[in-house]
Amino acid sequence: MSDIYFIYDGECPMCTYAAQALRIRDAVGTLHLIDARTDKTHPLVQKVTTERLDLDEGMAIFYEDSFYHGREALHLIGMIATEMGWFNKLSALLFRSQKIARFCYPALRATRNFLLWYKGAPKIDNLDRKSIPTFQPIFGTAWDDLPPIMKKHYANRPYSHDTTATTGVMRIESSAMGRMLTPLFMLAGTLIPYEGDNIPATVRFSSDPASNVFKFDRTLHFPGKKPYRFLSRMKPVGGNELVEFMRFGLGWRMAYGWTGEKVTLTHRGYVLNIFGFLLPLPLGLFMGKGMAEETPIDDNTFSMKMEINHPLWGKVYGYSGVFTMKDEE
Repeated sequence: MSDIYFIYDGECPMCTYAAQALRIRDAVGTLHLIDARTDKTHPLVQKVTTERLDLDEGMAIFYEDSFYHGREALHLIGMIATEMGWFNKLSALLFRSQKIARFCYPALRATRNFLLWYKGAPKIDNLDRKSIPTFQPIFGTAWDDLPPIMKKHYANRPYSHDTTATTGVMRIESSAMGRMLTPLFMLAGTLIPYEGDNIPATVRFSSDPASNVFKFDRTLHFPGKKPYRFLSRMKPVGGNELVEFMRFGLGWRMAYGWTGEKVTLTHRGYVLNIFGFLLPLPLGLFMGKGMAEETPIDDNTFSMKMEINHPLWGKVYGYSGVFTMKDEE
């Protein structure tokens, strides 16, 4: 038998209820509850931080010398829960399956985040993410190798009011297939629906004080048209991967990397955000796969390009440009 330690957010009503209602099988050992907000000096709370487990993204359980975090913790609850009380019966029924636990967890996490937001509770921020740029853990050890312009570009911190901006000129082009998809682009707010060369553009990057979302606000000035705004937001989803979300929860999942010469964004699929669950979408079958890269030019300027390519009909859509960082007022 081994004792089990449940590390939870005491400001979250759902988490508190789960912690207090959980009953574990006698064969498992004794259950210990640790409120990460009121017991920050507890050795296991500090070890959670050492292990780089984000308590704002989910509860943690320590059992048999191992940590279980988020959906893994949910699955463990399903494995060790008794059948005393409706909460334990439901947990044992549903979360004993890893697939069901993985499917349910995003919705439970979204509910938790909503309850904390409604209460006005601040983040635990056990990883001290407010003090480092959002993209630093995404690039990992490569962050230190990024040139100054890339660090300026990705300087915004999460859970803050940080803003940065760039100005430049862009080239936007579409194939016949891309032009056929233009109405869909406009409806979903996914891509710039016009073509042109030497199009003046301003891109403003802002953080969200309530989350680790990285927001894009692009304004392009096409001749003879009113300024066109293209809005999106990037959400880290683990490791070096992010999802760029547009209207209606449509998103492009990508992996960030640094080759030593440029930043690369590698296609990981299209998704639909349904209450925090990322449902894969087979858009690549007819739309193709996206790719992007950003190349430093000097300490204040970089070039970028984005393309969507299909194995049958080639390049479907693309835009490129050269941008200079500007001072935000």
